[in-house]
Amino acid sequence: MTQEVKQKKGLNITLWVLQVLLAAMYLMAGYQKTFGDLDVIVKTIFWVGYTPALLVRFIGTSELLAAIGLILPAALKIRPQLTTLAAAGISTIMLLANLMHAYRGEFFVLPMTLPILLLAAFVAYGRWKLAPIAQKG
Repeated sequence: MTQEVKQKKGLNITLWVLQVLLAAMYLMAGYQKTFGDLDVIVKTIFWVGYTPALLVRFIGTSELLAAIGLILPAALKIRPQLTTLAAAGISTIMLLANLMHAYRGEFFVLPMTLPILLLAAFVAYGRWKLAPIAQKG
């Protein structure tokens, strides 16, 4: 096995690990925002207190769909480019979230949200250019 093949395999494994971690995080967060009691959620996710309930539910549903999009298309090799789009969508949402928090002066949130943005952007770029998954058939 050549060095280039080993690097490509290592990159593919790294991308899969990041996809699974991001998907797990978004499944948990999305489930909580979609189906959880907002009065309880506001104790751990402060912005829920000043966000309309319908928007919180929409965000949660979007997070659930993003989590599914990070895994299923790539795992099934059916339209795997959707995995790239899911990661790009998460990147966009996290960029907007970072901008909103910065605008509101909530800089204490950025150490948590900025790495998520960077990881999702890396997955999007990695699956787009560095180690794309070929479609079945």
